Amino acid sequence: MVRAIRGAIQVGANDRDSIIEGTTELVAQIMARNELTTDDVISVLFTATPDLTAEFPALAARKLGFHDVPLICTTEIDVPGALPRVVRLMAHVETDRPRAAIQHVYLRGAVALRQDIAQ
Repeated sequence: MVRAIRGAIQVGANDRDSIIEGTTELVAQIMARNELTTDDVISVLFTATPDLTAEFPALAARKLGFHDVPLICTTEIDVPGALPRVVRLMAHVETDRPRAAIQHVYLRGAVALRQDIAQ
């Protein structure tokens, strides 16, 4: 089955190291909590709030071994009052897990975005 997994993390600053470190943590947590390998991943869409411009979040996934997985980055819409410095992702994966068993991951300040599904 194909499932979509959501996640987000708030990073500390608009600098390359913060974006890579935060995105690495997010991707690693999603993979571990859902017992996935890169072979299970179909594609990943990354978004970043407009205040994050120092690096592409997808680079972190490449460094984790997502060499032949299609990845793309885009900018979130600039909603007034939105949580700043957030990297989000939606991963499409092949898994036998039922939808209710998927672990969506929201870390640091991004927990506030989806308290209903953050684990």
